Parts: sequence; structure tokens; C-alpha cells
Amino acid sequence: MRKVYLVGYMGSGKSAIGRRLSYFLRMPYYDMDKEIVKREKMTIPEIFEQKGEAYFRKIETEFLKDFRDEFCIISTGGGVAMNAENRKIMRQTGLVLFLDATFPDIWKRIHKDKNRPIVQRSTKQELEDLFYQRRKYYKSAAHINIRTEGRSLRQIVEYAAFQVTRLKGE
Repeated sequence: MRKVYLVGYMGSGKSAIGRRLSYFLRMPYYDMDKEIVKREKMTIPEIFEQKGEAYFRKIETEFLKDFRDEFCIISTGGGVAMNAENRKIMRQTGLVLFLDATFPDIWKRIHKDKNRPIVQRSTKQELEDLFYQRRKYYKSAAHINIRTEGRSLRQIVEYAAFQVTRLKGE
């Protein structure tokens, strides 16, 4: 196991957990969306607007294939696990943790976020429908499912760290 991938719907806590887990385990942390923004020299809304979603999804797959080979933690974009090739790459190159948050918790975090193109152009019901469509893909990508409801960031990080160190030792 070289990498730890965090998957889940937008607003499930991938970035917040990733940063804290990185500190806790003393492993480098990368946010896939931020790495793509750096590489493309455009924000994600700009990439969607100028080059389209299909282009963005292609870049996500390239990132998974080409990103440096080191022990690290990567928080993925909310749509990464929809692609079967992406799920396969993540499962083969690392440990995949699904941050399984409830939709009401997610809605509280994302509904005012201007940096999420999909939130800006969708209704609450459409986002909830998408949440349930994507959930099965997160589950099929994951080695470990981590329920986040009713848990503090610290509890989630400690549980995730326990899983990572347990599997590193095997």
C-alpha cells in the first residue's frame, strides 16, 4: 500500500480529514482538486466552463495514473469514484477509505459554496439524488467504509489512522 485515498461525496470531509490524517500519520497530503487547479492554471469552475466535464474527468484519471509514487494521503474529487478505471487504480495502488456522511450533514456544508459548479446549477433534490447515485460507487471503491455521522473530526481521524497503520503492518 503506497497511498491512502479518501473518497466520498462533496462536503463529506475529505479535505479536512486528509489534512488532519496527514499530520497524525506524518505522511504528505495532497488534495486532488488543488493539484489539478495548479496543473491546469484554472479553477475547477473555469475548467468545467471552458473545457467541459468530460475533460475534467479525463484529467482526474491521468492524475491517478501519473501522480508521484510515494506514501501519501490523497483526498479525491467527489466524482472520481464514478469511473471504473479510477476505482481500479485506487484499489490497486492504495487503501481507499470512504467517508460516509449523511446527506443532511453534507447539505449544511455545501449549499452556499461558490466553488462547486454542480451546487450552483442544481436544486437540493438534484444534489440529493446524485448523492444516492454516487454512494454505491464510493462503497465499491472502498476497502473501508467510515461512517461520519455523530463523530468528531478527531474521532474520524483516529479511526482512519488506526485502519491505515493496521494495514501497513500486514
